[in-house]
Amino acid sequence: MAAEKAVGLVVRTHDWSETSRIATIWTREFGKVRVLAKGGRRLKSSFEVALDLLTVCSIVLLRKSSGGLDILTEARVDERFAGLKKDLRALYGGYYIAELLGEGTQEYDPHPALYDRSLETMRKLSAGGEVNGLISGYELGWLDELGLRPVLEQCAVCETSVPDAERVIFSALAGGLVCENCASTQRDRRLLSRAGLETLRELAAGGLPKVTAEVRQLLGHVVSTALGRRPRLLSYLN
Repeated sequence: MAAEKAVGLVVRTHDWSETSRIATIWTREFGKVRVLAKGGRRLKSSFEVALDLLTVCSIVLLRKSSGGLDILTEARVDERFAGLKKDLRALYGGYYIAELLGEGTQEYDPHPALYDRSLETMRKLSAGGEVNGLISGYELGWLDELGLRPVLEQCAVCETSVPDAERVIFSALAGGLVCENCASTQRDRRLLSRAGLETLRELAAGGLPKVTAEVRQLLGHVVSTALGRRPRLLSYLN
């Protein structure tokens, strides 16, 4: 087994035995990895607090070729987001990001841009940034990296233009806006105000507009559709 170095965000941990822990770390180099930290539960463990949830750490691991757990041999704290502890909704936002990374991606499927965006969003949340806007923008970025970015300029089914109206029709199953003809075949169709659509477009372009409950609920529906279930932390954010 060859030793590999990486830097990653701890998105999940649980006890494995009286002395060891299993951690899921989302790394920039490899994507999601699951590692066994032998002795990680001991009071004077060499891993110290590097495996605390939402900690960014530099790690050394031994990759298993058989598909089992990798072995974590070193972990050193690189960054913490202390400001999250001062704002409960910001902390929930951090946990939500960890949930999407931990359960919405495949092992050893790296997405460096998503890793960078995750840390950038966590830093802004920790610094007191507006939670709704930051999380909404992150959701769109997460969907984009998975190839599921909503179509917001035309019908996602037939690719015709969508009329400029006070309300448009959106379907997460279809992948975005749908025209009236295609909407009849989409069981999850819902109305979206013109203002809500403009907010989504601004978020997709990298802006940070004021995000309404309508947009939060819509994005929550889209993310839930992509995951195949409703994220546990979503209720705490909405």
